Amino acid sequence: VACVIIWLLSNFNWRLEMVAADRSMLAAIGNMLAPLFAPLGWGDWKAAVASLTGMFAKENVVGTLGVLYGFEGAAASTSWAALQAAYSGLAGYSFLLFNLLCAPCFATIGAINSEMGSAKWTWAAIGYQTVLAYTMALIVYQLGMFFTGHGFGVGTGVAVLAILLLLHLLLRRGAHDTDVVGDKRHGHSRRAM
Repeated sequence: VACVIIWLLSNFNWRLEMVAADRSMLAAIGNMLAPLFAPLGWGDWKAAVASLTGMFAKENVVGTLGVLYGFEGAAASTSWAALQAAYSGLAGYSFLLFNLLCAPCFATIGAINSEMGSAKWTWAAIGYQTVLAYTMALIVYQLGMFFTGHGFGVGTGVAVLAILLLLHLLLRRGAHDTDVVGDKRHGHSRRAM
């Protein structure tokens, strides 16, 4: 069903006229989102839309790329060549990492909401997963570009800052580092479970 909807959105414009995919409703939505993903190496509308449809179900990422690049029948070999030409190997890793780590499909989000019993904490979990996915994909792509000879740019600087922030969050010392939970005001302590 999702592939049929994606096909319809990729073949019709907002006036419901049949058009080429790059002038479709799907392309318009993707072009709005694409600049967000440019620092990750895949800032084109097709990859942006594929990641968006992955929110409905992760398998839609592959289905969306299949529809947009025409993976059917004998033309599949030329479609794979078009996909390889559109993205570098490093951009491909970044794309895969983002889609692996980002917020899960809507069914899983519903289960998270049910388990947490709070819309606030559900949105916090979705936000955390999406920011983590974006950060990790940014680090992989930007540092990969640096180490393959593309120089040190703004994106590389942001990736280094993100690594430093992640290291700080992982290595900082605080009350959570101890296995004894104490109430210092009353002189009581107990073992944490």
